[in-house]
Amino acid sequence: MADDIFKALADPTRRTILDELADKSGQTLFEICSRLSMKHRLGISRQAVSQHLAVLEAAGLVGTRREGRYKFHDLNTAPLRQIAERWLVSDTSRPEESTP
Repeated sequence: MADDIFKALADPTRRTILDELADKSGQTLFEICSRLSMKHRLGISRQAVSQHLAVLEAAGLVGTRREGRYKFHDLNTAPLRQIAERWLVSDTSRPEESTP
């Protein structure tokens, strides 16, 4: 699963989409496209944004929910925390520093 997350984060457009969802979660595809176009000057089609969202969703970084005919996209930070905690080492057992 970590491979999917790293692959999803490797693309700068997907990272920008995550930034926008971190700023305002629960956006529709139309809202995301509008923000990418106006705020970041990205000339990207709705189809391309939809494909990027599919990669992010497959990696577990974006969750979706439907309300009527609208589909909302939410940022899911749990996979990022799992990766960060994987390499964090507790600071309780510091090795003694040796002096030369």
